[in-house]
Amino acid sequence: MPRIDLNCDLGEGAGQDAELMPLITSANIACGAHAGDADTMRATIELAQRYKVAVGAHPSLQDRENFGRLEKAVWPDEVRLLVLTQTRLLQIIARQCGTSVTHVKPHGALYNMAARDPEIARAVAGAVLEADPRLVLYGLAGSQLMAAGKAVGLRVAGEIFADRAYLEDGTLKPRNQPGALIADARVAVAQVLRLVGAGADTVCLHGDGPQAVFFARKLREALAAARVEIKAFGA
Repeated sequence: MPRIDLNCDLGEGAGQDAELMPLITSANIACGAHAGDADTMRATIELAQRYKVAVGAHPSLQDRENFGRLEKAVWPDEVRLLVLTQTRLLQIIARQCGTSVTHVKPHGALYNMAARDPEIARAVAGAVLEADPRLVLYGLAGSQLMAAGKAVGLRVAGEIFADRAYLEDGTLKPRNQPGALIADARVAVAQVLRLVGAGADTVCLHGDGPQAVFFARKLREALAAARVEIKAFGA
């Protein structure tokens, strides 16, 4: 039976975490740079524990004003330190809660930059390796980040998106372009079923989307109907 991980970006203050957590298998938790703080990290980890959801770090550029979604010039060393610092903070809080961080997924602008820029990708992968070589690196399927993770010996999970449109080259359509955000659950489900069939490891649903809970329920129904097992990556 084919299987897929259903991950969601949480701990960002969208107010839907409690409804989304029972519907997903992996949570990417904001680590303070674009959203969240130590208290929200702890609360989101505890919620994930309640539903046996894998805990992941969701590091970002230091940019709360723009929610980490504005690209800016950064040195690879700066990226390495940002990812390492945020991941280690979540690791500390997770240990205090009696659990551990299983994966790392960059957020927003950092995610997109690492997907196409080999130097940024290597910086992210190096930081994840330094934090814990057992961590799984999540990134856009077929991207530079996946290649960088494999090159340093990390396990990688190729990610697809339920609620974002793609460009012809396989990258995500920028949010400032028309149609970048998918608002129709039928379109989202069709996209996921098509890309799961191409061998994806994990599918992302943004936790700050207005229809995130509805989308999550429809995705689970469609995947079950297609006989696709929904399970955390590596579980």
